[in-house]
Amino acid sequence: MLEDCKSLQERWGGVSNIIDRWLQNRQELLVGYCELSNVPEFDSGNPEHGNQLQSLCENLVDYISAGHFEVYQQLMEEGRAFGDKEALSEASQLLTDVHHATQAALDFNDKYLATDDLETLTVDLSQLGESLAARFEIEDRMIEVLHNAHQEQVKG
Repeated sequence: MLEDCKSLQERWGGVSNIIDRWLQNRQELLVGYCELSNVPEFDSGNPEHGNQLQSLCENLVDYISAGHFEVYQQLMEEGRAFGDKEALSEASQLLTDVHHATQAALDFNDKYLATDDLETLTVDLSQLGESLAARFEIEDRMIEVLHNAHQEQVKG
């Protein structure tokens, strides 16, 4: 899709749209996370708790998948298109860091797809929240060095 763009401005704009959509998905993920985190006591017999948890897991996997299979690839392509070796080097380390956060999120998803036992959900949600916060910082840095840093080049 973006590989066929004829100018850096077209590519930059296309990546901006992908990032905007992805950040909207992040916001939806956070809303679901906060709603579930505000439940004072989980009850596996309460279908609403199960629905909220399932929705969170679906949003989590969708968000992670979009990052790995669309956004990160487009950001790296953009860095290559601008010949930004320094940003690409930093992004390589950032990708290594994001993979750790990915594993924690996938472990959470796998656990709660396979069990109706919500006894440890509060603790697991807390750990997931810490992992997501770290992940979002890493992703924001990737956007900064591989995308936002080139905004002036596109305008110029």
